[in-house]
Amino acid sequence: MALDQQHEEEEKEMSFLDHLEELRWHIVRAVASVMVGFVVAFVFAKWIFDNIVFAPAKPSFITFRLLCKLGELVGNDALCVTTIPFKVQSRFVTGQFSMQFTAAAVIGIILAFPYVFWELWRFIRPGLHNTERKGSRGAVFAVTLLFLSGVSFGYFILCPMSMYFFANYTISDMIVNEFDITSYVSTIVALVFGSGGIVPAACCDLLPYTDWSR
Repeated sequence: MALDQQHEEEEKEMSFLDHLEELRWHIVRAVASVMVGFVVAFVFAKWIFDNIVFAPAKPSFITFRLLCKLGELVGNDALCVTTIPFKVQSRFVTGQFSMQFTAAAVIGIILAFPYVFWELWRFIRPGLHNTERKGSRGAVFAVTLLFLSGVSFGYFILCPMSMYFFANYTISDMIVNEFDITSYVSTIVALVFGSGGIVPAACCDLLPYTDWSR
């Protein structure tokens, strides 16, 4: 009987409002970490756009250089990308500012992702049973590693290949590919987050097993 009473007291230790308060502080700390990354990325926006955002659309990008070396090894010059025929322009008054804001937010989320997921895991973990806790050891490291792997795949593989394909795709010689900055950045963000977000989303499968009464 004593063990049953002790278990009931542990279950009543935190009320629903206590859980909400705890969740609030986890969210506050996670958002603060994203804001730190956002501010840093916003301040160094020019360097980031020249060396990161626009890099996949340049023939000097590491992916294209590696493909060129591969082409030299196999004797296929078609793998060497020497030019990507398109221009980027801003056709809206707030186009460049809004894309600087968007790019800074995305980079802030990527940089802060390990800490953000760690805060989320700290909130979820107490509600798991002992066997589930043991089976999920190293979850933060594994999810972070897979997220960054997905982001890297999207940035180094999908982005340059997509930019090269769309820049060379044409249905008429009368049409010149001049992409708007909002379209370009949106495509980069979609490819990077689309690749990196699949694995963290799978972690939501842990939620149905969470016992919020503990």
